[in-house]
Amino acid sequence: MDLFAPRHLLIILLVVLLVFGTKKLKTIGSDLGAAVKGFKSAMKEGETSAPPADPVKKLEKSDT
Repeated sequence: MDLFAPRHLLIILLVVLLVFGTKKLKTIGSDLGAAVKGFKSAMKEGETSAPPADPVKKLEKSDT
């Protein structure tokens, strides 16, 4: 038997809906989406603000 058969997924979805309710799931989904959006924007901001370090220059400084 397949673990992720469509019938199994439907039963799991129904149980989750009964436990949490649609309003709570909507809130969780929107909060998760906002967190992912914030993470992506922070990653882009970090890439543009910090230039990549040159490893050769770091080695030369530490030797002297």
